[in-house]
Amino acid sequence: MPRGKHRRPRTSQLTRRVAVAGTGGAALTLPLLGATHASAAEPAQSAPTVAQSVPQAAQPAKSLTYTVTKGDTLYRIADKYDVSGGWKQLYKDNRAAVGDDPKLIHPGLKLKVKTAKTDAVKKTATKSSAPAKPAGGVAQATQASAKTYANNLDGWIREALDIMAQKGIPGSYDGIYRNIMRESSGNPLAINNWDSNAAQGTPSKGLLQVIDPTFAAYHVPGTSFDPYDPVANITAACNYAAARYGSIDNVNGPY
Repeated sequence: MPRGKHRRPRTSQLTRRVAVAGTGGAALTLPLLGATHASAAEPAQSAPTVAQSVPQAAQPAKSLTYTVTKGDTLYRIADKYDVSGGWKQLYKDNRAAVGDDPKLIHPGLKLKVKTAKTDAVKKTATKSSAPAKPAGGVAQATQASAKTYANNLDGWIREALDIMAQKGIPGSYDGIYRNIMRESSGNPLAINNWDSNAAQGTPSKGLLQVIDPTFAAYHVPGTSFDPYDPVANITAACNYAAARYGSIDNVNGPY
């Protein structure tokens, strides 16, 4: 693509006065929201008590071994497993295996991943994804589960199209696929190190060969900031194409 285009706070103490005889205090804890309380009138001789909260112990990080598959990036792996410190920490933990370039991770590579997720959390998430039962004979529409996509070219395009639909960015599967095959042959790690853009220090990258300035200018919120991330690359390129050509479907050559 030509240059310039796309390519403690203080914790307040809650003092509750409790009647010596008859009436008393009651507290109802509302998860994630706070608490409400009701108390009786204060008798002549009542002793104050202080409600204290007991902090929960932090969940220790759990280590696992992840095998890199085609299309993976450190960003996506770190995001998938909620790695504390993100992809930079994941790279730091695996630099000996990855090498000097964090963008170059190859299928089959074994990575040590420190995740806070537990089997219990995963089971809870699975249960919560089940459709809710009708209440009082009235059917309630619920989202059964989050949509998933295959980790391949077809899945990347479909995920990108769903994001584009939410953002009002035009484009079709065929238009995206046609341009990807011309620009990178479907390789998300493709980079052009020989054209005029590369000569000026901004080589075209990824599935749709986007240069860094264009990727930054047309980056779609909610996607990765890694230009090699397949979905981020597709959506940014289509966002650029929409602004310049009306749609990626109108692009039939270098853009």
